[in-house]
Amino acid sequence: MTETVERTRNGAILYDKAIINQISAERFTAEGWPHAEVLTGALRSGGRGNTMFVGNIPRQFVLRHYMRGGLVGKLIRDSYVFSGEDLTRAFQEWRLLDKLASNNMNVPRPAAARYCRRGTFYTADIITVRIPDVMSLSQYIAQEERSEAFWQSVGAAIWTFHEAGVYHADMNAYNVQVDKDGDIWMLDFDKGSLKPPGRWQQETLSRLHRSLRKVFGLDPKLHFCAANWEQLLAGYFDASRSA
Repeated sequence: MTETVERTRNGAILYDKAIINQISAERFTAEGWPHAEVLTGALRSGGRGNTMFVGNIPRQFVLRHYMRGGLVGKLIRDSYVFSGEDLTRAFQEWRLLDKLASNNMNVPRPAAARYCRRGTFYTADIITVRIPDVMSLSQYIAQEERSEAFWQSVGAAIWTFHEAGVYHADMNAYNVQVDKDGDIWMLDFDKGSLKPPGRWQQETLSRLHRSLRKVFGLDPKLHFCAANWEQLLAGYFDASRSA
């Protein structure tokens, strides 16, 4: 691990010197990069408007500001109670991604993370290396009808994460991504963790199923049906039996 922590006036920055050899607070703003582009997407795949691509090709990064969702997010936009540096959402996600990427799992490699304290609260940001030529599962199945083998591969990929004990707190049709070779990646591990086998595995599958049905509700022409979900489950359980 090439983890380095630098103290700032009101917090700290955690980064990987092998990826970003110099870091500053400006890197966590659009103005700190020669190019910055707010991430947008069809079928609500752009998230909460808190994510942008920064830097130039061939190495681009994804900068994400942590924001609350749901009803709480309407009242408290981006602040969290500070209970220790190692418990900040940015540092926890950075370290989880670092562990997974080091084990050759299909996740973004973390570059830097920071938190800024304001009294008993803090705000946070994370920078990851952009995965080239990927799109959300929602976009991928909007393009055309996908084969049974593809849906089985999605299920098998999810099993790979579950077998490693990787809990994803928000597995949905946007955070599951597909690259140009049809391989499956997983993004956004905020509140993710490593867990022993348990009920959470079924819960994350159910969350993805609800998400796919919701996306289909936004666009009934989307190529998703009950048979596709059964194919995904078949791939998941086939992978579990052969493990």
